[in-house]
Amino acid sequence: MTEKDFYQVLGVSKTASPEELKRAYRKLALQYHPDKNKTKEAEEKFKGINHAYEVLSDSQKRQQYDQFGSSAFQGGPFGSAQGRQGPFGGGVGGFRSGQQGPFTYTYTNEDFSRGAGSRFAGDFGGFTDPFEIFEQFFGGASPFGRRKPAYSLTIDFIEAIKGVQKSVNINGKLRKIKIPAGIDNGSRIRFDDFDLIIDVRPHSTFIREGQDIITEKEISMATAALGGVVDIETIDASVKLKIPQGTQPGALIRLRGHGTPYISGKGRGDHYVRIKVTIPTKLSGKQKQILEEFQKESKKGWF
Repeated sequence: MTEKDFYQVLGVSKTASPEELKRAYRKLALQYHPDKNKTKEAEEKFKGINHAYEVLSDSQKRQQYDQFGSSAFQGGPFGSAQGRQGPFGGGVGGFRSGQQGPFTYTYTNEDFSRGAGSRFAGDFGGFTDPFEIFEQFFGGASPFGRRKPAYSLTIDFIEAIKGVQKSVNINGKLRKIKIPAGIDNGSRIRFDDFDLIIDVRPHSTFIREGQDIITEKEISMATAALGGVVDIETIDASVKLKIPQGTQPGALIRLRGHGTPYISGKGRGDHYVRIKVTIPTKLSGKQKQILEEFQKESKKGWF
C-alpha cells in the first residue's frame, strides 16, 4: 500500500510553518490517541500522525522527504533506526509499556535509561517533554515521576468568573481549594505537592473571549430602525442597553466594564452585545401597507 503524503496526514500545506505543523499535530494526536479514541482506526492513525510529524518537524528530514519522498525513511510505522521516535521521543533502544490507572503509556528504553532528571532529546510534538504530553492527554500525573501530580477540577462558568472555594479529595485527604475570580478554562494552579488544571463548563448564553463576554440579543425590525432600550443580562445583573437608531444586524454594542475580572483583581473586561434583527414572517394588512408606503418614499431602498 502506498504511504500517504505526510502533509496530508497532518492536514497542512507543503509550505506550512513549524508552528502550523505543531498545532496540527497537537490537535490530531489528542484526537486519535488510542487511550482517548477507542475506534479501530485510531491506533494506526496515531502512528501515522506521529511518523509524519517526526519527519516534517525536523528541518533536515523534511528536506529529504520533500526531495525523495517516504522512501528516504524505511523501517515501519516509526521509521528507521535513524528516525524512530514515536509519541514520547526516543532512540533505537526499543519500546517499553506501562499502566497509569486506566491509561497505558509507551516509552523507549533509551529514554528511560537517561533518568527522570535529564533533558530528553528530540521534539515531542510541541510539548516540552513526554511528561507534558502525558498530562495533556490524560490530565493526570506523569508515570515517569518527574512532575508533581496534576489533577483536573471541573467548575461552572459563573464560578470561574466570580471565583469559588471547592473541597476536593487529593489522595484521600480533603483539601479546600480557592479558585480566583476570572480564571479561564485550562488554567493550571500550582500547589506545593500537586497541580490543579481547571476545566470550565460552557455557558448556554455567555461566550468568553479573553476577559470579554459576548452575548446575542434579538430585537425587532422597528427597534433596529427607530432605536430603543432593551434589557441585557450580564454576569452580574440585568442592565438597560440603548439601541441607537439605524442599528444594523450583527452590530456589536459594548457595555464597558461588565466583562470578566482580571485574576490580579485590577480591572475587568467588557461585555459585547451582538444584535440580531428579527424579520417578521407574517404581516397584517396594515403592516404591509405601512411598509409598502415606506418603500415607495425611500429613494435608496430598504437600507
